[in-house]
Amino acid sequence: MKLKTISTLCLAASTLLVASSAMAWESEDGVHSTSASVALSSDYVWRGMSQTQRDPAISGSFDYSHSSGFYAGVWASNVDEFADGDQANLEVDTYAGFSSEFGDTGIGYDIGWLRYIYPGIADGLDYDWNEYHIGLSYSFLSASVNYANEVYGDGGDSALYYTLGAAHEFESGFSIDANVGAYDYSDEAAYGDDLYIDWNVGVSKELAGFGLDVRYFDTSGEFSGDQSDRVVFTISKSM
Repeated sequence: MKLKTISTLCLAASTLLVASSAMAWESEDGVHSTSASVALSSDYVWRGMSQTQRDPAISGSFDYSHSSGFYAGVWASNVDEFADGDQANLEVDTYAGFSSEFGDTGIGYDIGWLRYIYPGIADGLDYDWNEYHIGLSYSFLSASVNYANEVYGDGGDSALYYTLGAAHEFESGFSIDANVGAYDYSDEAAYGDDLYIDWNVGVSKELAGFGLDVRYFDTSGEFSGDQSDRVVFTISKSM
């Protein structure tokens, strides 16, 4: 990890904590609201793959939501080089969407867009790319389909990523959840044979105003390599 990047993110995290009262805001009529969060993790794992070469990560987010169901936000984290010399050390995600329920059925839906941005990478490289998703939820179950027309940027192929999750909160305040995902690339030869599958299971609890999470990750297929089989600890603060 780049020391300059970590220092910058630490300063941003400190600023978010100091300004927490201003971040968590809701209009008098309840139509508009904002929130923020900051987190420290022992590793930044995205779909089973470490984005920091198994090093710690500091991340933060700022979100806006409307009572209609519209939402938008930005999230950022340090990353480590994905390839020698690419100079990737920061990821910034911007996103927007609409989430609500189908009447009184208890079935929720979420339709949205997300753009992955990697500022400051080496000249001639372009890792920025877009992803679109639609998700459904009911009771303790959730599922989504994510589509990218140029996965991983830089002229990548199209891909679909499917997710399925389940979560339960106990009366003690502990929560447990499990998730499985499958990547289906249009050009499987470029990314590995068959489906690339990842899964995780975690336990979380809020304590003294902080969120604590312990999670086990693993993957399968040729894409796994050094990415698979690890436990990640995260402490977070919502504001």
